[in-house]
Amino acid sequence: MSDNTHNKSTTNTSYRSGGFRGPGSGRHMGMGSGEKANDFKGTMGKLVTYLGSYKAAIILILIVAAGSTVFSILGPKILGKATTKLFEGVMAKLSGTGSIDFPAIKHILLFVLGLYLISALLSYIQGWIMSGVAVKITYRFRKDIAEKINRMPLSYFDGTSHGEVLSRITNDVDTVNRTLSQSLSQIVTSLVMVVGVLVMMFSINWIMTLVSLIIIPLSMVLVRIIIKQSQKYFKQQQEYIGHINGHVEEMYGGHIVMKSFNGEKNSIDTFKKYNDTLFSAGWKSLFLSRIMMPMMTILGNISYVAISILGGWLTIKKTITIGDIQAFIQYVRSFTQPLTQLANISNILQQTAAAAERVFTFLEEKEHLDESGKEDLPADISGMVEFRNVHFGYTKDKIIINNFSAKAEKGNKIAIVGPTGAGKTTMVKLLMRFYELHSGSILIDGLNISSYTRSSLRKLFAMVLQDTWLFNGTIMENIRYGKPDASDEEVIAAAKTAHAHHFIMALPGGYDMVINEEANNISQGEMQLLTIARAILANPKMLILDEATSSVDTLTEIHIQKAMDSLMAGRTSFVIAHRLSTIRDADLILVMNNGDIIEQGSHKELLERKGFYAELYNSQFEYTETA
Repeated sequence: MSDNTHNKSTTNTSYRSGGFRGPGSGRHMGMGSGEKANDFKGTMGKLVTYLGSYKAAIILILIVAAGSTVFSILGPKILGKATTKLFEGVMAKLSGTGSIDFPAIKHILLFVLGLYLISALLSYIQGWIMSGVAVKITYRFRKDIAEKINRMPLSYFDGTSHGEVLSRITNDVDTVNRTLSQSLSQIVTSLVMVVGVLVMMFSINWIMTLVSLIIIPLSMVLVRIIIKQSQKYFKQQQEYIGHINGHVEEMYGGHIVMKSFNGEKNSIDTFKKYNDTLFSAGWKSLFLSRIMMPMMTILGNISYVAISILGGWLTIKKTITIGDIQAFIQYVRSFTQPLTQLANISNILQQTAAAAERVFTFLEEKEHLDESGKEDLPADISGMVEFRNVHFGYTKDKIIINNFSAKAEKGNKIAIVGPTGAGKTTMVKLLMRFYELHSGSILIDGLNISSYTRSSLRKLFAMVLQDTWLFNGTIMENIRYGKPDASDEEVIAAAKTAHAHHFIMALPGGYDMVINEEANNISQGEMQLLTIARAILANPKMLILDEATSSVDTLTEIHIQKAMDSLMAGRTSFVIAHRLSTIRDADLILVMNNGDIIEQGSHKELLERKGFYAELYNSQFEYTETA
């Protein structure tokens, strides 16, 4: 395995990725279930600012939504005139003083139908525009998160579950998208409906309106109580969705190891704990949000009874007409519905704020140091590397590399050896600037790498790690990852040099065979050969090898070693060695222990000193002979 100095548990992004991970401190971005509510106003302000580029479209949506609502509000009062006409005609016919004016009624009904058709058309236009805006915003959110991930230092992911990050780009963004696509226009229509209906109710009869408004303070009290209770459960629900995602991804990525250690029960118990909490928070938040509708319905029914009694009395006194009562009852129904919607939306907004804040918190995390003013390293780098008084620790209070100094001449093969936790892999991470030094410097051809861009630095290297990484794609695509513009012939030539061509041609589809999600259609050794072919194709200035042949059989290892020797010729190479027999021909061996170089020299020189390296080397052979 790669020698990580911290040796703490981390989460793989997948079964195929590994190595070069920092310490897992167990910190999660998710909010603790006992934390107080987040800054709702601040988060919604950020969301409004984020939507700034879509301001014109959103304003148009709001205008169209308001127009659609206004047209639908006018309908009941005008329709009430038709009812009044019909009632008056029936009464006149019964008394023998007249008849029903059907042409007038027909005219009113056609006019109302026209209003409702216009309202429906505007509603359709509003939905069409809103869907486009919501999808664009979702696209932008996910694009920003994906770009942010690439700008984040590895130290962030050392202590954050990959499932937590995945939850930002899936669940949290989906939550914001649902709010934008469904609730934003509904807020406007509900507000316009409440104000418009209220105006129409006062225009019919102010006494009946005041009676019907008694339900508002009662509704507000109920809504306030329910929101206060439901908010914490919505927040907890969002958090534990992230926990479950992280756990499932972690267990699935390492399911072979988990099963080999009979860890099924622990895995299920952990999942059950998360799932139980999510279930509890989920049903409580859902119950509290859904309970508002029946409560508002009960209050509405009480209002109907009061209005019916009062309306009947006012009709007897001939203060209002039958049609007005019909319209008023319709308006009361229309009045309570948007109030209920606003109450439900308030809960949705709380959930949205929790999701949006998690997204914004991630987007505001500290990034790599700005490199906008830095130049690329020169293209004619020869490959001389020097570590000069390097100090480093994964946390500031625990330095694990202490005053490390070493020099590698151009074209040298540098082996880094030492016991587990000595700092071997850490030195390579620092060389690639996966982490920044606390003090000291690393120079290539005398140039301080911290003064130049990371991308130009990493172009100088190709890496072959013990923990292989392949993505879901064809074998050709996976090898070409080392040189995206390489021709098929170059890819095949690299595979032949890595002794991978023979087994590739034996596979169904050859170079066009797709490596599946689990990568169980090729062996671990074959995966290793593909990563070596990828490095050969990249044709780098320098190489980093982390026990690159550990997963292949002895015969294949001999072939690969010859291929790697050919590849390393003339190139500065850093070899992290666990089997010391593989680095006897190294130009320089750095022996590390506890973050310091305690010995350095050639294999022969170090054996003659009979020090730490000699003891380490001989112990491996003693173990082999004993075994």
